[in-house]
Amino acid sequence: MSLKLYVKEQLKMLLQHAFLPLVYKGAARGKIQKGLVIFADAHNDKIPFSMRKMYAEVRAAGQYDIKVMCRDFDKLSKPQLIKWLCRFMKLYARAEYVFICDNFLPVSSCDKRPETTVVQLWHSGGLLKKSGYDQPFSVPEYYKGNVFANYDLLTVSADCCVPVFSKMMRQPQGVVQALGISRSDMYYSKQFIKNCKQEFYESYPEAIGKRIVLYAPTFRGSAAEPVMIGEGDVDRAFEGQEEYFLVKKLHPHFERKNSDSVSCEIPTERLLPVADLLITDFSSVLFDFLLFEKPFVIFAPDYDEYVSKVGFYADINEFPTTVVKSGSELISAVGRELSGRDKAELRDFKKYHMGACDGRATKRIMKRISMI
Repeated sequence: MSLKLYVKEQLKMLLQHAFLPLVYKGAARGKIQKGLVIFADAHNDKIPFSMRKMYAEVRAAGQYDIKVMCRDFDKLSKPQLIKWLCRFMKLYARAEYVFICDNFLPVSSCDKRPETTVVQLWHSGGLLKKSGYDQPFSVPEYYKGNVFANYDLLTVSADCCVPVFSKMMRQPQGVVQALGISRSDMYYSKQFIKNCKQEFYESYPEAIGKRIVLYAPTFRGSAAEPVMIGEGDVDRAFEGQEEYFLVKKLHPHFERKNSDSVSCEIPTERLLPVADLLITDFSSVLFDFLLFEKPFVIFAPDYDEYVSKVGFYADINEFPTTVVKSGSELISAVGRELSGRDKAELRDFKKYHMGACDGRATKRIMKRISMI
């Protein structure tokens, strides 16, 4: 870790464990405001896709006072960030419900009032690479407290995820529940799929009649200093391949830190219904893609190194796909998966990793926390 990043993390920890709890404590002297609901995120300036369905349902209920607290912290100056955090903590101290869908340290910074229900919707499904406290570089050793503290409910995509998420996020029994992922409900909307296809082909008319291949890798390193592996190999592999139309969608962390990178402007969730095949490495985007029961290829030039340094919850060599480590093998793997992959294998794999994502997850979550 660079000195600059280390200093930044130390200041963040001081803010987290000293200043924010004081703000919360001061605001928590009053009563809880019944019906006050917060949607909060630290990576986006608007409600991210992972919370959009829940937001729509809560709003449709018509009985809640909704506050949207979504800001990309990287875009804020230090004074702006502190002002924003103070506002959030004051609302948090009075809220009945708080929804998040990613790491959000302010929620975990204090001793939360039991009258406030915090719901972690999480942004991905299935089991793949190790994360949280199971991943050696995810949470700094010097960080005090649990970065996933104060959750009352953490929703996951299938039963297989419950014990793993409970351990990696250090959650008490009963917090992690396989109710499905709210965001996945969108993929069951015929209108959503129709709109996605219309938007794509209006943006890329040259793709009409071709097989759409979506390349959506994750990043290496940290969110603050992301690195991507394999992009050049993918570009070279698809040169001159006229039957395919390659769409590259890089991880949001990489997009934010690398303004010169080439990435499709259409959001990932709107590309999945359009793609005929997904190429990814260790990204959980493949589990969202599974809901469409379409083939995928895992391309991981650094597979052996990643296994030794990070590790997996599942053996990707047993996934219903081809695992490719060399760019020279990529096109043949794509052709093989598009023409020969058994749909039943994909369906069984989807059931294991995404079994609770049936298009009704959002309603189940709201019922579980007594919102409906």
